[in-house]
Amino acid sequence: MGEIVRYKRDVWGEEVILGVSWDLLYVVFMAIVLLLVAHAIVMAALAKKNLDRPTADGKKVVRHETVDRWFHWLMAASILALIFTGISPILGLRIAWLDLHWMSGLLLTFLVVAHIVRASFWQDFKSMLLVPKDFGEPFDSSRKPGKYYFEQKGMHWAVTVVTLAVIVTGVLMFMQIDTPFWDRTNSMAEDQLGLVFLLHGLSTLALVALAATHIYFALRPEKIYYTRSMISGWMSEDELAANHDPALWSPKEAD
Repeated sequence: MGEIVRYKRDVWGEEVILGVSWDLLYVVFMAIVLLLVAHAIVMAALAKKNLDRPTADGKKVVRHETVDRWFHWLMAASILALIFTGISPILGLRIAWLDLHWMSGLLLTFLVVAHIVRASFWQDFKSMLLVPKDFGEPFDSSRKPGKYYFEQKGMHWAVTVVTLAVIVTGVLMFMQIDTPFWDRTNSMAEDQLGLVFLLHGLSTLALVALAATHIYFALRPEKIYYTRSMISGWMSEDELAANHDPALWSPKEAD
């Protein structure tokens, strides 16, 4: 545990948790780079040079509504801002990071709460649920999903869990510092605060790994039309027919 957790002595001389060991940041970074490079090499080796990909021409259907695209990009911006400001002092960057960090955290918290409300009442929440039959999808090339692939659902829930962990621990830490809303209270015991720092650090490392993985797959050439749909909102009927089961997802025609 000494390589994962940092400790200190409290005012009573007892050993308490200080937080996560930030040496793990470099370990996570190298692991992600190696895994993604290995994936890119394997995919290049398996690629069929004469593969006919679905065209973006012809009729278009709606994949993402405008409000959902705004949610996605604002959440992405706030997460990247949190990651950058959170690791900047670890990397030795001299910037006024703390205020930017908690403001980004508040924005992310608001967006996540708003997104949960929208997904629960105005979207098809069930389309993102992982059910037992979904786990066989990656091993059966003949199966086509509804709106979301197994991998997309898995990434969504992984990001959800990690982001909620970042938010909850971040709010607890936010309550301990001076802000425009209140003065610092030091109301949390050192051992409890150290545990919060540890959980926040571990969830941050997980968020770094997930963000890097998400960006990589969003830029993969065979799936780039999903990224385009998160910008423009639409995908073509040809792309729909090639990758989705219309019995499970029948979107409306785009304007």
